[in-house]
Amino acid sequence: MSLQFFGWEVTYDDHSISEELRANQEPKNERVYTMYHGTTVNFARTIITNGFIPSTKGMLGPGVYVSRDKKKAERYPLNGNPADRVVLELQVRVGRVKRIDKDNHPMQYTWHAQGYDTAWVPPNCGMKAVPSGLEEDCIFDPKRIKVVGIAMASKSAKKELKKLVGKCPSGDGSGVDACSLCNRKEDQSSPHIKQQCWGCGKNICSLMTKHFCSVSN
Repeated sequence: MSLQFFGWEVTYDDHSISEELRANQEPKNERVYTMYHGTTVNFARTIITNGFIPSTKGMLGPGVYVSRDKKKAERYPLNGNPADRVVLELQVRVGRVKRIDKDNHPMQYTWHAQGYDTAWVPPNCGMKAVPSGLEEDCIFDPKRIKVVGIAMASKSAKKELKKLVGKCPSGDGSGVDACSLCNRKEDQSSPHIKQQCWGCGKNICSLMTKHFCSVSN
């Protein structure tokens, strides 16, 4: 007896895939989130190739400043030429997160020294350093950040930078990357099983959430 293969669809109860939250949703510890960083074309090239260099100071102390709100990232650099602006799309492993929601918060500059990996400023919290009221995050260790795409750039710059992202993936020095097929974490020491679907011939990963075979036997 032969069986016709149609594919599958599953739901995972973990959070291996990067998530997108609304700006007012509080990030949870140890998750992977999609975030954005605004910069210039030249700095984007450097970041993609060599990774982020943390700021030495800022409203939350040293770290890499990013946001889950793309509109926030689109404003930077604040005094730069709009045609030279680039917004990098990131995957960020936030680790332990500390909420900083007021000026002179007792841990505003000491959150990392007290065991946290990310400081989160929620939108419209009233902090004077954020007059826009838009959400902001500070990531202490740049190895927690991986550039995965170009969310905004001029047409010519976007084409160039996309190619660079493909050639020089930066960030996340933990040996954990995202599988190109299922988008779930893939440890280099334990790669996912990938093969061609025996029905339609498409490349598939055994951990994909769904695959619908387009070939009828």
